[in-house]
Amino acid sequence: MKDHHPILDQQQIKHKIRRIAYQIYESNVDETEIIIAGIAKNGYVLAEKLVKELNDISPLKTTICKVEIDKKNPLGPIETSLSAEDYQDKSIILVDDVLNSGTTLIYGVRHFLEVPLKQFKTAVLVDRNHKKYPVKADFKGISLSTSLSETVKVIFEKNKERVELS
Repeated sequence: MKDHHPILDQQQIKHKIRRIAYQIYESNVDETEIIIAGIAKNGYVLAEKLVKELNDISPLKTTICKVEIDKKNPLGPIETSLSAEDYQDKSIILVDDVLNSGTTLIYGVRHFLEVPLKQFKTAVLVDRNHKKYPVKADFKGISLSTSLSETVKVIFEKNKERVELS
């Protein structure tokens, strides 16, 4: 059995999410509405938390969008809870929990670029720096230098949220 090493506890995660929300607001201060698109599952949970923080700290109208990507087959169809017309000419932030190789984010980015956008940014809680694709996180909670054999898990359990390295 692998050892689990704590990286972030619940309070630290809350702090990182709040800081990311402020950064998103600062980069969209001239906007009236933004779309927060969370990649299912944990990316969407993180997106929900960001929307809550943004609603607390800013007057921005935030619309959440669920993005379904088959991580085993990222070239397959990508489904979103909003239609292309709903996010056309708007500012979008694509959210995932961990940026590992960049595969999920790059295919998510590709999907949204099929319509004209005002601005496109990415946000992650953990950036592992193992890029296979030229994608970066515009907003990140923490950068970790890890080996490829290690696994980073973001766990969103009620009252037991944490990030672990194993």
